[in-house]
Amino acid sequence: MGDTHAVVLVLADAQSWARRFVDVFISVYIVLIFAYVLSSWIRVGYSPTLARVQQFLHDTCDPYLRIFRRFIPLLGPIDISPIVGIVVLVVIREVLTSVI
Repeated sequence: MGDTHAVVLVLADAQSWARRFVDVFISVYIVLIFAYVLSSWIRVGYSPTLARVQQFLHDTCDPYLRIFRRFIPLLGPIDISPIVGIVVLVVIREVLTSVI
């Protein structure tokens, strides 16, 4: 009986950890997308540090957003792929956390 209870506790802890991991991972990625969008709007003088940050954001976010850019046309100068990408991430987070 004690072993069964311990196994249930370990599985419940693993389930809780997996939910937190998915939630934090997707939340951080959403923040990175926001930072990517903001960095594309703001032009600052040349700074090696800012250039590295912008390159990191581009390398991290652009491959994901490119998926949506293939299907969603630009609305004039406005790219709505980040909005769609964030909505998809929120839906994925909700589905995964309900399944886990």
